[in-house]
Amino acid sequence: MAKDGKKALGDFYEGVAARYLSGRGVFILERNVYNRGGEIDLIGQDGNVLVFFEVRYRKTNSLVDPLSSITPSKQKRLIRAASFYLHRNNLWDAHTRIDVIGITPGTTSKYRVQWVKNAIQAD
Repeated sequence: MAKDGKKALGDFYEGVAARYLSGRGVFILERNVYNRGGEIDLIGQDGNVLVFFEVRYRKTNSLVDPLSSITPSKQKRLIRAASFYLHRNNLWDAHTRIDVIGITPGTTSKYRVQWVKNAIQAD
């Protein structure tokens, strides 16, 4: 699949995740934040917590579920990207966490969305 097609697909599922989260009280602050640390799919405010969201989509016949698809190196990149964001915006005192939104095709609805809070933690 072409990179631009993959980007469009990523944007689409990030939109699905953003709508899902908004419906659960999360205020989406930013989407597709790029910095030297890497990319952050979504950044939102969940109560008094600043949350960095990694959105993962997998088809029905995928060998790996969305949450298991996050390798240790991807986890490190997410932590680094979140750290750069906090540094750039002087938010070191903010309460933060990194959550994962896993999206797969649903059986009773169009999508099955899993929201795993604190899925990735800095050592």
